[in-house]
Amino acid sequence: MTYTDWFESHGRKHQNIMKKLTHLSDAEIIAYFKFENMVEKEPDFCLLYKENKKCHEMEDLNCYLCACPYFRFKDEGFSREGTKVLYSTCSIDAKDGAQFISDDAIHHDCSACTVPHHEAYIKKHFNRDWFEVMGSVQNVKENQV
Repeated sequence: MTYTDWFESHGRKHQNIMKKLTHLSDAEIIAYFKFENMVEKEPDFCLLYKENKKCHEMEDLNCYLCACPYFRFKDEGFSREGTKVLYSTCSIDAKDGAQFISDDAIHHDCSACTVPHHEAYIKKHFNRDWFEVMGSVQNVKENQV
């Protein structure tokens, strides 16, 4: 599955949940996306929910911004670094971010970063349209491979 495939699929899942929540306030929607509630009420939203496993080890994980607005990807790659293709990056170079490097690829590893999963961050950037919040993720114009 490509980044684009996952992004589009996840965005549709998010839209389907939001259609059920139109009667709720913004604060109630944000609360609905708490990890524990999502595991119970939206088990198909994330593969990890079936195992009751969090993608980030934090006490109050909120899944509203599953995927980060600072993540950048290009399925064809941004650039070539030696024999490897750089496929994803962090636009703010978050201090807890890292890189996963294989024989031929470099991917950004966000697993230690919790920036978009705190309710304060979500409230500050909240939009009922996940694609609006995530608008810059795949719309980066840089040199292609």
